[in-house]
Amino acid sequence: MQKKGSLALAGLIVGLAAIGLGIFGNPANMAVCVACFIRDIAGALGLHRAEAVQYIRPEIIGLVIGAFALSLIKKEFAPKGGSSPFTRFILGACVMVGALIFLGCPLRMVLRIAGGDLNAVIGLGGFIGGILTGVVFLNQGFSLKRNYDQAAVDGLGLPAVSVLLLVLLIAAPAFVLFSESGPGSMHAPLWTSLAGGLIIGAVAQRSRLCFISGIRDAVLFKNFHMLICFAAILGTVLVGNLITGKFNPGLMGQPIAHTEWLWNALGLYLVGLGSVLLGGCPLRQLILAGGGNSDSGVTVMGFLTGAALCHNFGLASSAAGTAPNGRMAFLVCLVVVLVIAVFNTKKSSQSPGVPA
Repeated sequence: MQKKGSLALAGLIVGLAAIGLGIFGNPANMAVCVACFIRDIAGALGLHRAEAVQYIRPEIIGLVIGAFALSLIKKEFAPKGGSSPFTRFILGACVMVGALIFLGCPLRMVLRIAGGDLNAVIGLGGFIGGILTGVVFLNQGFSLKRNYDQAAVDGLGLPAVSVLLLVLLIAAPAFVLFSESGPGSMHAPLWTSLAGGLIIGAVAQRSRLCFISGIRDAVLFKNFHMLICFAAILGTVLVGNLITGKFNPGLMGQPIAHTEWLWNALGLYLVGLGSVLLGGCPLRQLILAGGGNSDSGVTVMGFLTGAALCHNFGLASSAAGTAPNGRMAFLVCLVVVLVIAVFNTKKSSQSPGVPA
């Protein structure tokens, strides 16, 4: 069990990195967002044509490479896979739909709360509800089955893709698209962004940071340690926003956010439920993939595909609110996730297994 002080320090470092990325140019209340940044990468690669959200985000590259490097240093790089990969791909896509209805991943939810966005507080309620629903299935024996040891090359998939993305970002060939306005055009300098991602990736790998596990483990095992890390991130960014004058409490006028309270809650409900079934939040999936877990690599590809679908078919929300197609997609994804949960649940007298 990790010491409380080390988790608090991890949260402090992640919070400071987020503050720095915000100061150097990342969008307000979006210094780091796994969902939004994967969406931007999908746009840069031409997987969707929403011109406002196209940029190869170095933070995502850094998260994966940072986790990969530290796992090698600590001799924890362990290629594993084979645990219902297609199901994980579908769950990843559904989680992305929920995130882009809310407009952010769980990490951005925390950053939005620290910026005073009360819409994210409402979203937190839905997020907790989704996690608690997932815990019910875990208690009933939900499992995507075990994974297996694999060859080293199988665990190098997402780290290799990340290196390729960095090459494309630096070389900037004509087929890579870059936003000239909108959130995709707002970013810190390349090397600053990469450094921030590397730091957060290494810290997240070492601390096992996961925005699902804090609430899940508190309910299942009465283990509240990870909540300390969340509180440290929230407190650090809150203090930073107060010092820099970026704290703006309220529902209206929040950056890259909408005020449809029900859909803020429902979007993160889907994220919470899907992430429990996957065994970790979007950030955790990137970190696991960096450490050699090919199932998490498949899940990240599900995120990427889900992001492309959201913008190709008008599912994603905007500052003006949710889209009709997005609301319908939520219902479809919720049914899909629940069907997966039911058909992979087998009543067992044993304690629930937690893959994250």
